[in-house]
Amino acid sequence: MEPLGMSTVLLVICISCLLLSAVWKRGAQGKGKMPPGPTPLPLIGNALQLKGKPLDQALRKISEQYGPVFTLYFGMDPAVVLYGYEAIKEALIDHGNDFAGRARMPLTERTGGEKGIVFSNGENWKQIRRFILSTLRNFGMGKKSIEERIQEETRYLLEKFHDTKGQPFDPHNLFGCATANVICSIVFGKRYEYNDEKFQTLITATNEDNELFNSFWGQEKQNETFELTMENMVACSLELFGAGTETTSTTLRYGFLILQKYPEIEEKVQEEIDRVVGRSRMPSMADRGQMPYTDAVIHEIQRFVSLSPMSVPHSVVKDTSFRGYVIPKGTTVMPALISVLYDGKEFPNPTEFDPGHFLNKDGTFRKSNYFVPFSAGKRNCAGEGLARMELFLFFTSILQNFKLKPLMDPQDIDLSPLEGRMDNCPQPYKFRVIPR
Repeated sequence: MEPLGMSTVLLVICISCLLLSAVWKRGAQGKGKMPPGPTPLPLIGNALQLKGKPLDQALRKISEQYGPVFTLYFGMDPAVVLYGYEAIKEALIDHGNDFAGRARMPLTERTGGEKGIVFSNGENWKQIRRFILSTLRNFGMGKKSIEERIQEETRYLLEKFHDTKGQPFDPHNLFGCATANVICSIVFGKRYEYNDEKFQTLITATNEDNELFNSFWGQEKQNETFELTMENMVACSLELFGAGTETTSTTLRYGFLILQKYPEIEEKVQEEIDRVVGRSRMPSMADRGQMPYTDAVIHEIQRFVSLSPMSVPHSVVKDTSFRGYVIPKGTTVMPALISVLYDGKEFPNPTEFDPGHFLNKDGTFRKSNYFVPFSAGKRNCAGEGLARMELFLFFTSILQNFKLKPLMDPQDIDLSPLEGRMDNCPQPYKFRVIPR
């Protein structure tokens, strides 16, 4: 192409970009007084403002300029970002009904659309959530039967750790199998051997869906009807595996990587386990109240990891007035949970791993309203109780029986998450475990 022709093409592209940007701005103004935000680029939106730096730093910089409520474009679609505890609390709790919608996402169309609890809306969501919570209670959520299921699976997991015989291994699959089997025991009434082909196929499919979920974003329309159909039950079961398997497994993987970097913290946890539980029996949930340091370490792992830094996107169910702005019905709303979990006033030196964030001066456990890894308000994680129980029992049982042995100098362990994902996952790693 000759120079004149190339110049013409570039001029056309520039004019098109300017026109498209103007259309976006007029469209946003026509729908209401949307919160301000950085100017988006055609097609890619505000991707450049978020690329190349940690998410918490990028969002903090934008918030410093535009305030705790601002608009970002993900591709062509605008999303209102809530930054900081006060803004998130005001929206999700104080005005929870208005912000209780769920944004549409491409993966939901593939795996069940508006079925299930995570991506449904309106009355459909209310009925499904009520059904799921009731069913989990009937299966033993908060009762001893669920605890016994987890403890049973813990025994199998410990056997697999023993089978490594001190050799390096990647814990990814073992943690995935253990957490998936807890869900299997609830949904199917049985567990599976870790090498079972169908079981491994299920885990692989769950992992692939989670990969897709954390790579692509979109929208979802509302459905006000609820039917207890087979499709809905399948969707709910898939969500139990998707949300209840990989998230807990990833938190465990990240947690044991962190402890390899800080062996002094591992030792203090093991001292508390030995003092409270001993070696002759398995840990139980009744022990947690007597183990403030261990409880603080698990909470700090969840805070530090910030597994879902932007939560699962919400949407407003009607045109909503909020802090002087008007957010049009159906607009995606993204609570920046990481801005709460990394709040410097609540958690001094938030980028540092410090169990002291959840300990009082006298060594007792310190509760915090800023602990929101499961989100907050009406759309918080329905499986929070199960996840908390799994994390405590798996975590303490492994440390009761094994000493962690990293394959490198602890100072060289990289705790930064994988790039290019909407969630925070640890870098792949191997380590060794030695029976205590």
